Amino acid sequence: MAALLHQARSCRSATAASAPRAAVPPVARAASATFTAAATAAAPSSSLPQQLPQPQLPSLLRSLRSSNSGSRSPLAPRASPDGVAATAAASAAAAATSTSERNDLIEYAAAGPLIASCGLTPDDVSRGADEWCALGARLALQLGFVPAASAGSSSAPTALAFSTLDPVQRLRIYRYYIPVFFWVRAQLDAHAREHSASPSPPPPLVLGISAPQGCGKTTLTEQLTELFTFLGVRVAGVSIDDFYLARAEQQALADANPGNRLLELRGNAGSHDLALGERCLAALKGCDSAQKEVAVPRYDKSAFEGKGDRAPEATWPRVSGPVQLVLFEGWMLGFRPGGGGDAAPSSLTADERRDLEPVDAALQSYPTRWDRFVDSWLVVRVGDPRWVFAWRLQAEQAMRANGKTGMSDDGVADFVSRYLPAYAQYLPSLYAQGPTTARKGKTLVVEVDEKRSPVEKQPPPPSLGA
Repeated sequence: MAALLHQARSCRSATAASAPRAAVPPVARAASATFTAAATAAAPSSSLPQQLPQPQLPSLLRSLRSSNSGSRSPLAPRASPDGVAATAAASAAAAATSTSERNDLIEYAAAGPLIASCGLTPDDVSRGADEWCALGARLALQLGFVPAASAGSSSAPTALAFSTLDPVQRLRIYRYYIPVFFWVRAQLDAHAREHSASPSPPPPLVLGISAPQGCGKTTLTEQLTELFTFLGVRVAGVSIDDFYLARAEQQALADANPGNRLLELRGNAGSHDLALGERCLAALKGCDSAQKEVAVPRYDKSAFEGKGDRAPEATWPRVSGPVQLVLFEGWMLGFRPGGGGDAAPSSLTADERRDLEPVDAALQSYPTRWDRFVDSWLVVRVGDPRWVFAWRLQAEQAMRANGKTGMSDDGVADFVSRYLPAYAQYLPSLYAQGPTTARKGKTLVVEVDEKRSPVEKQPPPPSLGA
């Protein structure tokens, strides 16, 4: 355990400087509020800002207004004061981008490792330069890469410019988040077309995001949520963490499996309330009108000194319809059962192989209870699951720094070690065959390095085997 903790601390020192912020920071909300105040006098809250000269309105926004005017598209804009204000800011940023900087952005983005796998070409980047500028400006605000003071000043477009971002910020925005955004948008469009013949509103697209703990899936999910919400898409987010057993039920599970470290604490298959998750996903899938509302469970990981407990139902957020996109994320989402005992990897100890048996037995139910709701899959692949130690350590220390009760460093090492057998057992098949319900054309795999950035040479797509 001491050796694992030492490895985590060493790994953390190498990655902390370039790690993205894990949540949308207050500075972005302050900037949005500033833009809102500035735009209110110039544009009515019920429409996009009509006073902007047409050349200042990026092709992204023009295309959304023209091609999505019908009621069936999932990208039909739904105006709000914040959306109007942010549109004005992003439009100004795109218009202010110089020709040389635009060319630099196009060249940089077009050479990104995710262009082909996200269904894009260098010509797409060149033709959509205004979109890339506008989306990049918005993401820079969301991620807090732009100071609030600059965002509220007349020099905001310059502050949002491509050239002002450091190398890690550029990579994260233009070679990771924006390409993935375009891929998800294409999935939404395809989903809408698949339901175009139905007289009923299309159900929301459920995007399953499978990624190890700490690799940046929460940040990615938050940025996609903010970006699509900005563009008028109603998004709901839910995690498998929200469906962990309540503390008393988790303790009963541990008592029923004495000596099994994998079921002593939350995390592995078997420690989730499958019925709760199934009800929630079904309700979200059916939340297709303004008359419907869904309470989404939440789990308090800081309770019981980091052992966690389900949050009181009165505190659960409520999502109003019509929901168009559901982002469903989890560290073991889409794992294929079929391990434990003699089938477990030889790298595992005899105790770990034994402990995996009830975990694998529980995993048999996940595809039919949860994974069946997923329409498209995004898999974030890592080169070494042991990186989770350092990433988890960062997250727990951040919780403690924010005044929440989190696990100690030794506790983190012990906690994460309980996940490694499942990673050893299930990640190889996830990466080789894809998630349980993955389909051709609806699965994206992004491999990231120890700094949570896409690697230059991306893996081939999974076989999507049965």
